[in-house]
Amino acid sequence: MLSDLVIRPADRPDLRACLELDNSITTNYVWQIDQRVEEETINVALRKVRLPRALVVPYPRDAGHLIENWRQADLFLVAVRYGQVQGYLDLAVQPWHQAGWIHNLVVASVFRRQRVGTALLQKARQWCQEQSLRKLMAETSTKNPQAVAFYQRHGFVFCGFNDHYYANRDIALFFVCTLG
Repeated sequence: MLSDLVIRPADRPDLRACLELDNSITTNYVWQIDQRVEEETINVALRKVRLPRALVVPYPRDAGHLIENWRQADLFLVAVRYGQVQGYLDLAVQPWHQAGWIHNLVVASVFRRQRVGTALLQKARQWCQEQSLRKLMAETSTKNPQAVAFYQRHGFVFCGFNDHYYANRDIALFFVCTLG
C-alpha cells in the first residue's frame, strides 16, 4: 500500500541498502538511434526495436559512483516501507540552467510497478519547485524502455542523447520536464 511508503532524505546506513538493491532490468526491447547528417540538417530518429530474446541489462553505474553521489548530491532520497529501502533517487542542481538533474532513479526489481518510482519522482519535483528550479532533467539507457515510458508518463520529453555516455559505452537518452 502506497500510504505505508515513506520518502525521506537518505542517511549513511541507507547507502548499504541502496547498494544491495537489484537494479538490473530485463527487456525485450531497446531504443535504436538513427542519425542522418546532411548539408544543413541533422535528422535523429528513435525507434523501439524488439529483440530476438530477453536481455538482462545490468545497471550502468558502479557502487563507487553511488557513494560519491551521496556525498555530493543536492538531494538524495530513499523510499522506505516497513523499514526496507525499496528505491532511491539522487539529483544535483545546475544553477546556471535552473535545473535539477536526476542521476539515479532506482527501484528494486521486486518493488517495481508499485508506484515507488512515482513517489520518489513526485518528492524530487516538489523539492525542485521549492528551490525555484524551472526544469527537471533525467537520463536513461537506450536499453531501458521501461524508464523511457516512465519518464514520458510523468511529463518528460526527449531532448537529446549521447552515444558514449556511460562507462560501459551504452547510449544515454536525455529527457526534460518543465516545472510550473
